[in-house]
Amino acid sequence: MTVNTSRNHPAEGDGDAELLSATARDLPPGRHQFHKERLMAQIHDMRQTEQTTAPVRERRRRFPRPAIALPLTAAALAAAVVAGVILSGNGGNGVQDAGPALTTTIGAATTKGVPQLLGQISLAAAETSASRPAAKPGQYIYIKSESADSYVSSVDGNSSLASHPLHTRQVWRSPDGTKGWLIDPAVNKSPEGETLSLPDEQGNTPKPSLNGPSYDYLTKLTTDPDKLLAKIYTETKGQGNSPDQEAFTTIGDLLGESYPPAELYPALFKAAAKIPGVVVVNDATDAVGRHGVAVARLDGTSGEREEWIFDKKSHVFLGERSVQVRRNSGTDSLITPGTVLFTSAILERTVVDGIKQTPAAKS
Repeated sequence: MTVNTSRNHPAEGDGDAELLSATARDLPPGRHQFHKERLMAQIHDMRQTEQTTAPVRERRRRFPRPAIALPLTAAALAAAVVAGVILSGNGGNGVQDAGPALTTTIGAATTKGVPQLLGQISLAAAETSASRPAAKPGQYIYIKSESADSYVSSVDGNSSLASHPLHTRQVWRSPDGTKGWLIDPAVNKSPEGETLSLPDEQGNTPKPSLNGPSYDYLTKLTTDPDKLLAKIYTETKGQGNSPDQEAFTTIGDLLGESYPPAELYPALFKAAAKIPGVVVVNDATDAVGRHGVAVARLDGTSGEREEWIFDKKSHVFLGERSVQVRRNSGTDSLITPGTVLFTSAILERTVVDGIKQTPAAKS
């Protein structure tokens, strides 16, 4: 199974940084940073080739990359980002078109057993997180994953669904979020990766938030499920297609490419259990083919179901995916039910002593 994360290398040159910032603020929480990456990649590739592709709405927040000023000619593209459809080339970064979009059989969903499953997952989370080392100053949180997504390919005015191959992503972040490194062939021009250290090119040091949390930020969040959920609803008010879906997505973002502290990790699942519309999908597959049970929620507006996938026995988090369940009209009419829009699998998540150090090197 193959799909795409077609964030190519960023554009270079001077331009309108405020345009990018304004665009990012208009996007739903948990999406804007990834959209920025795609937009910057798109500008670069449009300068090199007339062939373009339009990725399907991207739904996974990534750790922030340094902001890069956009040229004034990017105004139309920024509007496309706000609309949720971004043009992006596929040249120069090693992540090439691989064929038809990834599809799957839509698993049956049920509300039966949701509290029980999330209770078991919460207990498992408490056990696994208790054995995780805390991140200390001078250390780095290391996360290795495999990810991919489907996209709308538009060539010579003809559009179709396509995919890019699964690829490995490695991220290092300091506990305070000010230092880091990223290796991702869908983002980096160089195979060596690029810095994530702050401040960015404009001299800004963004404050950590639910949209882009540092480990230190997460340690300060309440572990009371009711208060935690209330905070999520408050800080994501007016974002996404509905308050409940945005709350579910925000928690899902924190389960993916972040490092929740031991006390917070189980509280996230207890909070998720309180969101209306959460269901269980008894069989779901992550990006590397591991089968598990999913905690999921259907976005009634987009027809997309977000699934968090857990091992059926240990209830350890494996990864996540987004599956189109209902057909949409308009630009997304090509996205038929059964299309896997995004898929990922967490392979390693730990603390290392140095930037670009891997657990294998540490041992």
